[in-house]
Amino acid sequence: MNDAAPMRAAPAAPPATARRFDAFAIAVRFQSVIGLILVTLGGIVFSPRRHGHILFLAPDNMANIVRAVSETGIIAVGMTFVIITAGIDLSVGALLSLCSVLTATIMTSGGYGLAPTILFVLACGTAFGGAQGLISNRFRLEPFIVTLAGLQVARGLALVISGNQYINISYGQGPGLAPPVFAILGDRLFDNTVPVATLVFVVVAAIATFTLNFTRFGRYVFAVGGNERAARLSGVPVSLVKVSVYAITGLVSGIAGVVHAGQFNFGSANDGTGYELTAIASVVIGGTSLFGGSGSMIGTVAGAVMLGALANILQLNNVNAALQLLATGAIIVLAAVLQSLVRRREGLGR
Repeated sequence: MNDAAPMRAAPAAPPATARRFDAFAIAVRFQSVIGLILVTLGGIVFSPRRHGHILFLAPDNMANIVRAVSETGIIAVGMTFVIITAGIDLSVGALLSLCSVLTATIMTSGGYGLAPTILFVLACGTAFGGAQGLISNRFRLEPFIVTLAGLQVARGLALVISGNQYINISYGQGPGLAPPVFAILGDRLFDNTVPVATLVFVVVAAIATFTLNFTRFGRYVFAVGGNERAARLSGVPVSLVKVSVYAITGLVSGIAGVVHAGQFNFGSANDGTGYELTAIASVVIGGTSLFGGSGSMIGTVAGAVMLGALANILQLNNVNAALQLLATGAIIVLAAVLQSLVRRREGLGR
């Protein structure tokens, strides 16, 4: 009789395919950063030259890129919260136009000061977004349908308020004039290199990053997107979280609308068209799953800058604007396909 303890078999090493797919999953997670690096390198290689200088890397051009992505980037920050909960908001571009019209109208025709105007517009944006979340959650309607209707409502309100006319903003003291300090949103600081709109984008992104990663609300957002039923059973206020994330998109759309009015010195009901596509693209490219439960605010910011850099290099090379839309659409599909492959692999690995 052998009293020796039986020998245990050594655990099998994970197959090479699993290791490869792990590396693939990591690459997909950081796809926006990788994409930004590739687009930057492509911009350097294919950029036109002037007097031996690369136009893509010119300080003015860099400032134009970050200024151009500021408004859609601000919206994308809010959209990240919604998509992590497996939702969507198609009204953000139209809401931006409504908020820009409200900003211009209140300051020029209403005679309100800077602070009351901004507070009122942000409150309107937040209420509009929150109402969409409440309707979707209360009546169990798909967010796609509710926010598509919201897009039409916001655009219609903007047209009614503006009379389908540009509402120009003139600065000065007296009736019909906006406070001159509001014009700073169109300026650049630090030796005329950093647009003020970009600083607003950075501040909004920093606050959102902290909220998502270091607060209880952020944990609730991930929980709701990961498994809504389990989150509810765990005591997470699911309905409140879902309404709140749409209120956040309304808030950031209001901020973007104020920035838009300040940058261009007018409010227009026709602006913001297609911004929802760009914002969603930034979020998806940034690694946030369309299925909910995972996402990265830093990835969203990188995705927004990547799309801005891509559009810029195409413009520098006089590429047709229609091809820019095709490129954006193709990137969204590719990012979604990669996420689906990772999700399928994780499901097979369980």
